[in-house]
Amino acid sequence: MESVKFDLAETPLRAVNQYLHREAPALPGLQVRIDNPGGAHAIAAGLHAPIGVTIEGHAGYYAAGMNQLATVTINGSAGTGVAENMMSGKVHVKGFASNAAGATAQGGLLVIDGDAGLRCAISLKGADVVVGGSVGSFSAFMAQAGNLVVLGDAGEALGDSLYEARIFVRGSVKSLGADCEEKTMGEAERKILAGLLQQAGQIDVDPSSFKLYGSARTLYNFHVDNAGAY
Repeated sequence: MESVKFDLAETPLRAVNQYLHREAPALPGLQVRIDNPGGAHAIAAGLHAPIGVTIEGHAGYYAAGMNQLATVTINGSAGTGVAENMMSGKVHVKGFASNAAGATAQGGLLVIDGDAGLRCAISLKGADVVVGGSVGSFSAFMAQAGNLVVLGDAGEALGDSLYEARIFVRGSVKSLGADCEEKTMGEAERKILAGLLQQAGQIDVDPSSFKLYGSARTLYNFHVDNAGAY
């Protein structure tokens, strides 16, 4: 398996990203290591090839944004918008993630071992997000499809204006947002949760320890009695 290594202390990020966009797609299975990221923004953004990228340290804003097919591992924490608008593949943050992790993601799997900040998985459109710690307020705001799994606690207004995404939380929820309510977890939902926990490496976590939240569907059509919630 071919591999290549870059050091951002020596090579400009633009040159690294150009390599990932131009040369790497012709080398399926390529393994790329990026040392000394130094919190740079947009590392490994816009990938569209089945390659592996390991970032050895902390990444800045929009790391692995718009990812397609690639597997990106961040051996550190990530700034705002990690895996934003991801289409497919996998992004694994070994540390913490800042605000809007996985925002608008349409496919693939985002795994965060630590906590995630505000607005995690907002406007989720089909991807799966598994957070090993807790998430901040307004997580899954207007989430349309996909799954958010939280092994820790959730902040205020969880699932505000939720559509058809599922939210699984093992810990406490500070408050639910407009039109979000607790649901009964059936066998189908339990199977989905168990599969996501396994994919995230959380094989010892019991799916039955989670609560399921979803849309009450009262805001799908405007009604004057609900005007204050819009």
